[in-house]
Amino acid sequence: MTQHTDFSTRLDDLQQRVATARSAVQAAAAESEAQLRQRIDRAQADLDQSVENARQEVSQAADSARAKWAQLKADAAAKRSDVKANIEKRSRRVDAKVAADDADWAEADAAEALDFADWAVENAQLSMLDAIHARAYADQLATAADNS
Repeated sequence: MTQHTDFSTRLDDLQQRVATARSAVQAAAAESEAQLRQRIDRAQADLDQSVENARQEVSQAADSARAKWAQLKADAAAKRSDVKANIEKRSRRVDAKVAADDADWAEADAAEALDFADWAVENAQLSMLDAIHARAYADQLATAADNS
């Protein structure tokens, strides 16, 4: 395996990120408005950094598959960058019905993000299996060439 195909380490990192996200969401449920705003500001800063990193990956990507994934990651991260604007808009509203509708939309957005994450995990699994198969096949051909 090459350094780019160390899937176990990357999956462990992803699992840790999911555990951290779960912990943050659980803690946020019991926080005050000010604490939530601080947590969201930190998450937004992390997301902004992720967008910037993805943009740099896109500009540095040599092959089209890596470039497509980097662009997809940048687009997905950028889509979430409007959270701060929604919070500001929400704080200006006084109507309970409008606030409830806004909460419904925010929950739907969160559910959509989870659906996307689920799809991304399934797609990553398929891509990793394909990569493992491709490497095994290449190694098999190399061994056959060496033996002939």
